[in-house]
Amino acid sequence: MTDSEIVWVENAVGRKVPTQWGEKRFRPYQGPFVPPPPDARKASPAVRKIASPEMKNKVLHSIKEAIERVGLRDGMTISFHHHFRDGDMVMNMVLETVRKMGIKNLTLAPTSTFPCQADMIIKCIQDRTITHIEGGSLRGKLGEYVSKKAPLKEPVHIRSHGGRVRAVMMGDFHIDVAFIGAPTCDPAGNCNGVYGPSACGCIQFSAVDAHYADQVVAITDNLVEYPATPMEITEEYVDYVVVVDRIGDPEKIVSGTTKITRSPTRLKIARDAVTLTDICGYIREGMGFQTGAGGISLAYTKYLGEILKERNITAGFAMGGTTGLIVDLLKNGHVKKLLTGQAFDLAAVQSIPASKHHKIISPSHYANIYMKGNVVNHLDVIVLGATEVDVNFNVNTVTFSNGVLAEPIGGHQDTAAGAKLTIITVPLLRGRMPMVLDRVTTVTTPGETVDAVVTEYGVAINPRRQDLIDAIKQNGTGGLNIVPIEKLRDMAYRMAGITRQKEPKWGDRVVAMVEYRDGSIIDVVKNITQ
Repeated sequence: MTDSEIVWVENAVGRKVPTQWGEKRFRPYQGPFVPPPPDARKASPAVRKIASPEMKNKVLHSIKEAIERVGLRDGMTISFHHHFRDGDMVMNMVLETVRKMGIKNLTLAPTSTFPCQADMIIKCIQDRTITHIEGGSLRGKLGEYVSKKAPLKEPVHIRSHGGRVRAVMMGDFHIDVAFIGAPTCDPAGNCNGVYGPSACGCIQFSAVDAHYADQVVAITDNLVEYPATPMEITEEYVDYVVVVDRIGDPEKIVSGTTKITRSPTRLKIARDAVTLTDICGYIREGMGFQTGAGGISLAYTKYLGEILKERNITAGFAMGGTTGLIVDLLKNGHVKKLLTGQAFDLAAVQSIPASKHHKIISPSHYANIYMKGNVVNHLDVIVLGATEVDVNFNVNTVTFSNGVLAEPIGGHQDTAAGAKLTIITVPLLRGRMPMVLDRVTTVTTPGETVDAVVTEYGVAINPRRQDLIDAIKQNGTGGLNIVPIEKLRDMAYRMAGITRQKEPKWGDRVVAMVEYRDGSIIDVVKNITQ
């Protein structure tokens, strides 16, 4: 569909978004804490079997046999999890088998995608094996292909971690068959991500798929005797088990260690973000925090850990994508509990079975807005990155400034809305491109849930947070250069040698809809014409 065929409305962040696409209707974004629609209910999967004694052994000979048994056919929806990241082999094996079997018009519903899958997904789009993508992210070659070629019959739906779980639970899209890469599995289908040659720490992103899909196929390279423990996904949700030689490349699933940035600029950003956290009063006994696995986030974790140690402070919990730096804080007694949805390095994978204080959590418990509670609401501090920020504190994480789909949302929207202090860390320039702008190319996280932007040239506080401004006046700046965000924009433009931002060369086809965590449409991404 083109612009002229769509009814557009302006949402609460001033973006024009569709209210309907064919027979599907959409809600425009209205705000971060809008109640669910009055008719909102959880979906439910089909009931197809009884737990008969012969289901003690569900092992099949091949992926092809599994596809035949589940009755996968044209037009269905299949899903995968991304815990293997760039070492994943499961999606490519399944898609190659599907192509050979001639099944067409499938909807691909991954929790995320990685470069190792791009060539196969592009082949499947080109031969119409895949005609729609629900959720996840389109990185690198795949994002560029979809942005420039606009090859799908409907826009890709891009969701946060919490948003995807909510979408599955609410029936926004229905999974016919979930394919779950299981590092350890028994013949009945009990499986986990903790052990095995392809151990990835946990496989919780596939839990909602197992619970809501009509049928589930576990694919493993480590079949063990019954019962496989711990049981992340239990046999009650698994239809078939397939054993293959390898489901992932361990060197690309997790790194031996994730690396702190060596850039003086990025180290300064991290240190300034910790200083801001401190002078605003959030480094305190029992605090809850989340940091990521990027270079700046790792440096932030290191500097925060030094303060915790120096002042003998113990954080109540840390969570998120777990790294060895946070594991060390747990081991050294500076964090009481560690909650993990993804393990980013070998130290994190090994810590899960080794420590009684290191717990796996599901993405629903982590960040599903339509539940009676979630972990993100307990966060004191979250440190997040961005591809762009604008003068209204809106954040872009899914496209580059040229409009090309490039990165995921992850837990960005979810944690920003839940945490007491949300800090965006971003260099003022990347290459020659300004990162603080008048208007972000794509809105991913609304500015009203962002509290501060930290760059190497200054720190901007959202005027909505008068309490933070007052805390800085009372406690001092700690050496930080506190400036209006407009000043950061002006500096970025001047350093880039421009007077105004350059707009992407948009076409008239919508290639992606960016959802807010509640399922409303916060922005759209159109095709790029050059």
